[in-house]
Amino acid sequence: TPELLDRINQEVVRAGHHALKESLEDGLNARADSFVVETDVEYPTDTGLLYEAVRKALGVGVEMADTHGLPGWRQAAHHLRTLKKARRRLQQLKHSTAQDETQRQARQADIQQAHRDDLARAETLVGRLRDTRGQLALLPAIPLGLAELDGYLAHAERQIDQVRRRVLQGETIPHAEKVFSIFQPHTEWISKGKAGVPVELGLKVCVVEDSHRFILHHHVMEKTTDEQVAVPVTQATKERFPALHSISFDKGFHSPANQAALAGVVDRPVLPRTGRLSEAAKAQESEPEFVHLRRQHAAVESAINALEQHGLDRCPDQGIDGFTRYVALAVLARNVQRLGAVLKEQAALKAKRRRGPYRKAA
Repeated sequence: TPELLDRINQEVVRAGHHALKESLEDGLNARADSFVVETDVEYPTDTGLLYEAVRKALGVGVEMADTHGLPGWRQAAHHLRTLKKARRRLQQLKHSTAQDETQRQARQADIQQAHRDDLARAETLVGRLRDTRGQLALLPAIPLGLAELDGYLAHAERQIDQVRRRVLQGETIPHAEKVFSIFQPHTEWISKGKAGVPVELGLKVCVVEDSHRFILHHHVMEKTTDEQVAVPVTQATKERFPALHSISFDKGFHSPANQAALAGVVDRPVLPRTGRLSEAAKAQESEPEFVHLRRQHAAVESAINALEQHGLDRCPDQGIDGFTRYVALAVLARNVQRLGAVLKEQAALKAKRRRGPYRKAA
């Protein structure tokens, strides 16, 4: 479990500190930042999500109907092929860029009609699957797959509603109503403003690294922003490593409440403020220790890059439980790798000392 992996990770970090002969009497300095771990999903479109939801609902419903001898699905494969052709037709239709307004309106009418046809087929299949679901619910022993069928039908009905509202009624769908994967519903649409990366599909993960390059703690940020995790992450790190003296963040984690709360958790919070600074804030951020720790903060990008290069750029596991477990494994693996590097460096240094200084032969 992620909890057990976290406990193992703490022991690995302590072993690293022991190997480095760090007494931690002067305190432990840390730096924290977040990055996106992508989920293993395709780029989401309304029609694509609708097709996948109906396809999965059809597969589950037909299998259950066959198992319990319910009629009505002899042409299930044909229905799926028809739905797939409708989706391909939608993929081929592009908005017209012609200068003639009549041509643009004609193409728009074709697109809307294709969406109406696709929605009609999907609604028909969903309605029939609802009828089959009702028959299955009346059986003496309720089938085990009923909850799975209900989940896919709910996805299909949501997508039908959103496609109708967006395409046929011209409505803008609120971001909170959108789902970006029916297989990985925890997937979020994240825009961090990176050059050449307009959007990432996954979840943000906050990591806390110490000055010895060990990752002290991590936190999967499900439906959470940077400023909302600054205090909980610091508190959790302090509980695991009471010697924590300072922790640095970038400006994205700033809020007035965080400034006050962090001061009560660690001796030296390094959280640069945004906007125009007051005289007191300028004096605080000009202190030598604050400046030194802020300059050291960028080194956390090295830990993030190491995690991404060794498999944490995309999570292949399914579900939020698999995601959190995969992240915990990756963090533990990184710390084991770092511990190995420390021990290897120390062994090489001891071997060099045993050989003594090099003497030139007479």
